[in-house]
Amino acid sequence: MTPSPERRYDLPVMRRDEISTLFKRYGPVVYRRALSILRDPSLAEEATQDIFIKAIKSADTFDGRSKVTTWLYQITTNHCLNQLRDRTRRRELWSEHGETTRPSDLASPDDGLVLRTLLQDADPQQAQAAVYVYIDGMSHQEAAELLDISRRSVGNLLERFNTWARARLEDKE
Repeated sequence: MTPSPERRYDLPVMRRDEISTLFKRYGPVVYRRALSILRDPSLAEEATQDIFIKAIKSADTFDGRSKVTTWLYQITTNHCLNQLRDRTRRRELWSEHGETTRPSDLASPDDGLVLRTLLQDADPQQAQAAVYVYIDGMSHQEAAELLDISRRSVGNLLERFNTWARARLEDKE
């Protein structure tokens, strides 16, 4: 028995035209998000493809409580943060791309590598909150909605991240 085209690659039942529409509609959003974190167009392109494969494979986990863009945004952020944690990729990013936006109390304006170094070692939820607020410039409320936590919890995560980051930076001095 030959598998139907919908079941090819063990994907959830989704027609090729639906996958194509999903990619055409949300691909640019995912790519821009990946690029904002990874700071490398080729890595962002590769990440975009990986993210859509993950999204298609886990389509049955999308319960409709949030927008598709919010769901894809979370997948993208998690995927890209994991990429930063990958030692091989991280070394490549550090050597090629040093500039990024970061909180002014964590590093000098010329040292964009500091935040990336901190993010790859930080608690994952704290790192997500830091990316949303410090890199993306989101309000605590916007970050709370994406993280599915309260605004106050975002503040607590950032406070713990900042305390941990300051201690980490003092240890390196």
